[in-house]
Amino acid sequence: MSRTRIGLAALTALLIAASPAVAEEPACAAAAAGQALKLLKFHTEGDDRAAVFADRVKSLGTIKALRGKGRLDVVEVPGAVYKADYRMRLIYAQIPGECVLMGQEILEASDPY
Repeated sequence: MSRTRIGLAALTALLIAASPAVAEEPACAAAAAGQALKLLKFHTEGDDRAAVFADRVKSLGTIKALRGKGRLDVVEVPGAVYKADYRMRLIYAQIPGECVLMGQEILEASDPY
């Protein structure tokens, strides 16, 4: 009986070690998704069809702050309104335990030409 328990424990440990690592959610991902929805609704004049894809939020790295020596985190959130797709990038200060929004951009993913 103890061999079975040891065998199962070893097999479980092996499976856990062999499984691919789960990507860590970017800092301020939940805040970014909420802010992106507000930005998208503002940009589309309150269209109720606006939606963001919170499961596809990703960190793009950092950029240099405009003043000082600090860095800012850039978080990208995709969204859509009816048939139009949007890419929103939200820029947060690197303050541990806080999500301080410093800037934002929104672009429609379409070919205007």
